[in-house]
Amino acid sequence: MSGLAPTVIADIQHYRQQARSLLLYYAVWETPPGQAFLQLLDALYASDSDSCLQAYGNWFAALAKPGESWCSHLLQRILEADNPFSHWSQQTDLAHLPTPLVQAARHDLQRLQSLYGFPEQTLAHWVQTLCQLPEPPVVWQLPEPAPSLKLFHLTNWSDGLDELVAHYRHHGTGLFARYRALRWQKGQLLGIAHADPIRLDQLAAYDYPRQILIRNTEFLLAGHRALHVLLYGSRGSGKSSLVKALLNQYHPQGLRLVEVAKADLQDLPQIVEQLRLVPLKFILFVDDLSFEEDDDAFKALKVVLEGSLTARPDNVVVYATSNRRHLVREFFSERPRPRDQDEVQAWDTLQEKLSFSDRFGLTLTFEAADQPTYLTIVKHLASQAGIQLADADLERQALQWATRHNGRSGRTAGQFIDFLQADLALGEGDSD
Repeated sequence: MSGLAPTVIADIQHYRQQARSLLLYYAVWETPPGQAFLQLLDALYASDSDSCLQAYGNWFAALAKPGESWCSHLLQRILEADNPFSHWSQQTDLAHLPTPLVQAARHDLQRLQSLYGFPEQTLAHWVQTLCQLPEPPVVWQLPEPAPSLKLFHLTNWSDGLDELVAHYRHHGTGLFARYRALRWQKGQLLGIAHADPIRLDQLAAYDYPRQILIRNTEFLLAGHRALHVLLYGSRGSGKSSLVKALLNQYHPQGLRLVEVAKADLQDLPQIVEQLRLVPLKFILFVDDLSFEEDDDAFKALKVVLEGSLTARPDNVVVYATSNRRHLVREFFSERPRPRDQDEVQAWDTLQEKLSFSDRFGLTLTFEAADQPTYLTIVKHLASQAGIQLADADLERQALQWATRHNGRSGRTAGQFIDFLQADLALGEGDSD
C-alpha cells in the first residue's frame, strides 16, 4: 500500500499547525465542518486510510447539510466570531485596542487566510492517493459569492483589520450576528433560525398606532431615549405582527428582537444587563401580557419599566401586547369596602394595579375591526396575493368567512386570504 509523499505529509503538517495555532478564532473549529476538517487533516497526516475515508465523508456531509462551501463557512465564522477581539471591537476603535490583542488578531487572520485558500480538489486528491481509490472522491464545491468585506479581497487580510472592527460594531457578534430574532429560555439567549417573515407593507389599517410605533423604533435606532410601549387591543388586530415586521424592516440597521415569555419575566433585569453593552438596539418582546395577583413577574417588569438604582440602557425597550387595558386582573371582591379595615391604604393598592399600564411610555390602542376596516385589510392582502376577483365577490366571500369563523379581525382576514388563494390555485390545477 503506497502512502503520501514526504512533501505532501509536510504540507499537511503545515496546515495542521496553522489551524491549531489560532489564539482568538479557535471557535471556527467548533462547528461540524470545522471539526471534520481537523479530523481529516489528522487522518491524512497519520496515513490512516480507513479514518481518512470516514473523515472525508463527514466533512462532505457537514458542508452539504447547510449547503455552504468551505470558503463561505470559514468567512461566516470569522464575521460572527465571539472572542475577546470582537468584544473589544464593539466598544473601542482599533487605534485604542490593546496592542497584544491586535497582534493576535493579525496572527489569526493570516493563518485563516491560508486555510481559506485551501483547494478542495487537493484534499480529494490526497484521499485518493492514500486510500488507493480508482478516482478521487466527489468534491463538495459551490459557486463562491464575492466576500462582503473588502478585507477578504486583500493580499493580506490583516491589513483590513479596521474594516473588521467596524463590522463587529455594526452587526454584533456571536448569536447577535447570526440571528435577528432570539428568545430567552431557561436562563439563556437562543437564536431563532426561522423568524416570522412578515413585512410592514403586508399590514393594513391601524395607520396611526403603526406610524407611532415606527417612529419610536426609529428613535431607538438613532440613539435617542425611546419609550416602552404597550400595544393594547382586540385579538387578531395585528399587534404582534407589527412588532415582528419592525424587526424585518430595521434589522440591517442593528435592530434585534428578544422574545420573553411571561413565565420568564422575572429574568428581565438579568436580560437587560446582558444587553446593556452590546452596540445593537433591542426590543424585548412580551406577547399577550397579563398578570395574576401577587405575580413575581409583575414586580420584575415594573423594575425594568420604572428603573432602579441601575441606569436604564438606551439600547433596550420593552414592547408588550395585551388584550387587556389594565394588565393586572382585578376582581370586585378586591375593591375596598368601608367595613374592611385589613389594609389602611387599600385604594392605593388597587390604583397601583390599575395604573400599571401607565408605566409604559406609550399605550397604542388597536380597536376591534368594523366591517369597512375588515374589508380594507382583505382587499390589501388579496392584492398582495395576486388574487383577481371582483370586489363584490371578494367582499361577499370575506363577510361570509368572518360570520362562519372568528369574526372580523386582521387575523381572520389573513386566514381567509390564505384559504382563498389555496382554493383558487387548487381549482386551476384541477382544470388543467
